[in-house]
Amino acid sequence: MRGKFITLEGMDGAGKSTHIPDIIKLLEKKDVEVVSTREPGGTALGEQLRTLLLKEPMHPETETLLMFAARREHIAQIIEPALARGAWVLSDRFTDATYAYQCGGRGVLANKVIDLEAWVQGGLQPDLTLLFDVPVEVSVARLASARTPDKFERESEEFFTKIRNAYLNRANNNPNRFCIINSNQALDDVKAEVKSVISTL
Repeated sequence: MRGKFITLEGMDGAGKSTHIPDIIKLLEKKDVEVVSTREPGGTALGEQLRTLLLKEPMHPETETLLMFAARREHIAQIIEPALARGAWVLSDRFTDATYAYQCGGRGVLANKVIDLEAWVQGGLQPDLTLLFDVPVEVSVARLASARTPDKFERESEEFFTKIRNAYLNRANNNPNRFCIINSNQALDDVKAEVKSVISTL
């Protein structure tokens, strides 16, 4: 039986990565193999591309192409083999992040990303996407007190507003796949909300 593919999305500072260990534990209680991974990254090549993508300035379309290059390796080496053997894949970001950051934030034309998505993914889409959503000012405040920021985390509030709007637009257009998590509440309340969603799988 093919496994399930779950993705976590949200702006930098939304707190999504905090919940990965808890989600893994919840999924493992279902007695399934869980493969936890991330984008950009997930493979040896992907991690090298991640370093470039998070640190080096580049043309927005170059950034988009490198994201999909890393994604192609990710799908071929990690995601598809895991799903085929019945494992559940949990990925910290996937293609929705490209629509949010590169289309929404950078202004790359959506039709170009649509074409790349069809080429690189075929029909592969997540079974469930958890979108951790916070107001932009909350995200910016959290990042201000975080570790040394990468090039995305150093972007302007206007950039993050575009990202948030793009994410919410994706969620509104794909209501059967997306579940919006209110990440602007007490951590225990966010955890309870996540647990409620995962328990329905």
